[in-house]
Amino acid sequence: MTKARTAIRVYVPRDAAALSMGADSVARAIAAEAKKRGDKVEIVRNGSRGMLWLEPLVEVETPEGRIAYGPVKTSDVEDLFGTGFLEGKAHKLCHGLTAEIPYFKNQERLTFARVGLIDPLSIEDYRKYDGYAGLTKAMAMEPIDIVDQVTKSGLRGRGGAAFPTGIKWKTVHDTHNAQKYICCNADEGDSGTFADRMLMEGDPFCLIEGMTIAGIAVGATKGYIYVRSEYPHAVDTLREAIRIANRANWLGRNIQGSPYHFDLEVRMGAGAYVCGEETSMLESIEGRRGLVRYKPPLPAIEGLFGKPTVINNVLSLGSVPIILDKGADYYRDFGMGRSRGTLAFQIAGNIKQGGLVEKAFGVTARELIEGYGAGTLSGRPIRAVQFGGPLGAYLPEHLLDTPMDYEEFTKVDALVGHGGIVVFDDTVDMAAMARFAMEFCTIESCGKCTPCRIGSTRGVETMDRIIGGIERERNIEILTDLCETMTDGSLCAMGGLTPMPVMSALRHFPEDFHRPVQAAAAE
Repeated sequence: MTKARTAIRVYVPRDAAALSMGADSVARAIAAEAKKRGDKVEIVRNGSRGMLWLEPLVEVETPEGRIAYGPVKTSDVEDLFGTGFLEGKAHKLCHGLTAEIPYFKNQERLTFARVGLIDPLSIEDYRKYDGYAGLTKAMAMEPIDIVDQVTKSGLRGRGGAAFPTGIKWKTVHDTHNAQKYICCNADEGDSGTFADRMLMEGDPFCLIEGMTIAGIAVGATKGYIYVRSEYPHAVDTLREAIRIANRANWLGRNIQGSPYHFDLEVRMGAGAYVCGEETSMLESIEGRRGLVRYKPPLPAIEGLFGKPTVINNVLSLGSVPIILDKGADYYRDFGMGRSRGTLAFQIAGNIKQGGLVEKAFGVTARELIEGYGAGTLSGRPIRAVQFGGPLGAYLPEHLLDTPMDYEEFTKVDALVGHGGIVVFDDTVDMAAMARFAMEFCTIESCGKCTPCRIGSTRGVETMDRIIGGIERERNIEILTDLCETMTDGSLCAMGGLTPMPVMSALRHFPEDFHRPVQAAAAE
């Protein structure tokens, strides 16, 4: 009897970045070409490896490992088959073993260890690669011991404020209330950021497991994932993953025969950037307009529906499973100073090799931009880099050797934030970028406090006068005073951090605020 041929696994990403470049069409073309040639192929829709300039990145499973081809278009598929890509043979689009591509090989992947490796909706794949090992250990521990492990790991909030995660959990743990909540802030609205989306689309069970561990640790039985409306693929993937986890009893009542219960629900935002602020997000989940709340009370004491609530972002909660699985010491051994573990840095803007790089804290911005990103796409010199989203500072080229560390960035009046890095070459007008920061605030402000609502509007008007050459020195003085008021008087970081990009542009690139009007108009 002739032995049936084993189907060759071909991986085509289902990540939104790959889909935007035609991944669905490529997957259909591969299936059609295989059928035409009589080849047995199993197409697995995985997450992205993070090398976004190569998307769609198609991988073929071989005895030596997975071989990468990209970026693949539908018009390339016939030629790929003709040159033997199912056997991993050479082709102009071939990059060799995926694991050996320098961009990927030289990372420290902890949170993103499975992203791109597995079928995101296969709980079997997830468990094969250490999934639910952390939760299994957590269910055998006392809740306070789980909190202690997270505290000892040095994990800090990955949403920008970098608040120690363990302290937040301890506060909720110690608060006595019959109902507590875990809220995941997945309203990833910062320009140049996409790590939350990639984890939710590429390894949703990692986030689900992290939230379940958090629930056991603090005594919460209900969780919400608040996802921005611009992430429909992430919403669909999470909802399906939650259904699968419930069927497999990794969610719901008496998880895996334990006394613990945890239910999870996805809520979609309505497009407001300010709902990335934790209390505004709570208002939105409760069905009200996203307005920032006054503090105190802190959400850890009186949060969602007035109950004690843990609020962490995707990367914070996604780091929890490996901490519980490998131990606090293992995680803490990565990083520098008080910045422990790894962060998923996202490189975007004017860059040759944009994508995601997970590295331990301490890597320099220059290593990320020039080493991984390969410099500007235009080939022109780097002039400015914005770190931490639209409310983050612009740093000049000579500060790019600053280690990516929360405290080191504070020393240069900048913030690491969510790990977003947006690169600009020497053609950028930094006065125009400063104006954009103020304009962004006028559009996205919730309007609750005067410094943010009115200050940003006056900021745009003042920037227009400066760019227009009207009493520049006087208006620069007014701008500086306005920024101080917004920093000190705003209710939340929306107005409080808007001055950071403005003042960093003024500090490091003052010549752009004194350009001749004719030259500015011509450009």
